[in-house]
Amino acid sequence: MNRLDGKVAIVTGAGQGIGAAIARAFLREGAAVTLAERNGAQAEAYAQTLRNELPGARVLAVQTDVTERATVEHAVAETERAFGPLDVFVNNAGINVFRDPLTMTDEDWKRCFSVDLDGVWNGCRAALPGMVERRRGSIINIASTHSFKIIPGCFPYPVAKHGVIGLTRALGIEYAAQGVRVNAIAPGYIETQLVIDYWNEQADPQAAREATYALQPPKRIGKPEEVGMTAVFLASDEATFINASTITVDGGRSALYHD
Repeated sequence: MNRLDGKVAIVTGAGQGIGAAIARAFLREGAAVTLAERNGAQAEAYAQTLRNELPGARVLAVQTDVTERATVEHAVAETERAFGPLDVFVNNAGINVFRDPLTMTDEDWKRCFSVDLDGVWNGCRAALPGMVERRRGSIINIASTHSFKIIPGCFPYPVAKHGVIGLTRALGIEYAAQGVRVNAIAPGYIETQLVIDYWNEQADPQAAREATYALQPPKRIGKPEEVGMTAVFLASDEATFINASTITVDGGRSALYHD
């Protein structure tokens, strides 16, 4: 506990799934956290849940569309007004866009990149000026195992996620001497509500679940909380010499040989 005591953090896409787990983990470790979420009502409802669950938690909900640079900058301003200088920014917001390359529309391409890559850049450039000025800060980008593995039928999502790794490495090197660290987490298959909903849409939900588990070396998939605690580590003073790096959280799946 208290590994992030006194730190101020923003988590985008924090109303559900991995983002929600990261926000909860940060609060449990003593950080003040802003839930920067496109669905403002969802963010406020979750903020109230966290206040009830964690008495004394310093949590703020700010409606934020990561595709709009001004709203991300607004989230930073509101966070610093409420809690003080920003220490940690987590670029978690993302969407799945899986299309056939030759039939995909321009709109699908733009939608994918506007959230999954441009949205990450908008978060970075909103957080960086203050961090560089104060010569401290940690930016954590949520990438994916799609960032270095290609699964047929998932285009153009992995293209954007490969870009997130490039952005992470480039910015990590660019600002290392100014005391700012930029790292990424690459989750594999994580048991979010979206995954559960997918299983439940199948003819035999339990069989669909078991088939997914069977593909993983530990015979299960990850929990959002396991990604959350990885983010705690990268945000903490335990990771001060980790920069421009990516931590894979997939139970070993990406290391497994496939026929």
